[in-house]
Amino acid sequence: MTTSPPIHVVSIGAIHHDTLAHATIPIHPETSTPAKLNSRPGGVATNIARALTRLNVPTHLIGTVGTDAAADALREQLLQEGVKLSLVPRKGFATGQYIALHDPDGGLTAACVDDRVLSEAPTNLFDDVLKNLLAGLPQDGILFLDANLPEAMLLRLTEKISGTTSGGRLIANAVSDAKALRLSPVLSLLDCLLLNRGEAAAITGSSIETPTDDLTMGLANRGLHRFVLTDGASDVLLYEEGEVFKFAPPVADIVDVTGAGDALTAGTIAALARGYSYKEAVPYGLSAAALILRSTGALSKDLSWEALQVP
Repeated sequence: MTTSPPIHVVSIGAIHHDTLAHATIPIHPETSTPAKLNSRPGGVATNIARALTRLNVPTHLIGTVGTDAAADALREQLLQEGVKLSLVPRKGFATGQYIALHDPDGGLTAACVDDRVLSEAPTNLFDDVLKNLLAGLPQDGILFLDANLPEAMLLRLTEKISGTTSGGRLIANAVSDAKALRLSPVLSLLDCLLLNRGEAAAITGSSIETPTDDLTMGLANRGLHRFVLTDGASDVLLYEEGEVFKFAPPVADIVDVTGAGDALTAGTIAALARGYSYKEAVPYGLSAAALILRSTGALSKDLSWEALQVP
């Protein structure tokens, strides 16, 4: 198909300062391990905004930070990368931080996050900036939410977005097993949810071993009209208004799993922003995820729209 110029995307959620440790030997508890450490911007909404900017999609990031040096550094880097920002500072809070420990094979051994600046934020924190952005958002604009947002804030934001005629499409990412449940009250308001097997099990109250067909039915029964479900190296499933489509993920030599799910989300949204259907867009997300798996961290310097290889 002939693609249209990308439409505007608003990404709302976590902004973190990430520290990624890549061990040179397998990580064991109760002892130190030699590793290479890297620091960079993180948080699902931030990863999505950075990736979309690399994919030539105009993107505005809404989030909150502390009043500290980490916030200043993040603000400077994100602006240099071309991400449009609406950052709400919270005095007395530290900017969100995430620490991930990776084994030599790229697998994630453990991770910790301090996101109190967002998880303890007042429900109306983003009301003013969102109101201004919605006023100028095109009818077909895309809004993205991550489940790092507190449940009450997710409900408030989705109701505000759904209640405006210029709200556009609302897409969300479940983030983690622990945070996925925050989306439960708003599932029926979403245009699409991207999640993995563990997050699907959490939302449906199922066992992680539940057959995919049963997970799919459980998600649909909870009000989702459309979702993209990943399951490790297995086929990626797109459920759309009662129909199921499956996609084989490209083979990739894994260097680092950090950000692969975010890249899938960003690549899919980048294609949607160019006028593709969900069925056409998911392969672009898979291509972006494969590229990220071959890189260190949540964003590769090689990521571009032209680099996404889709048959």
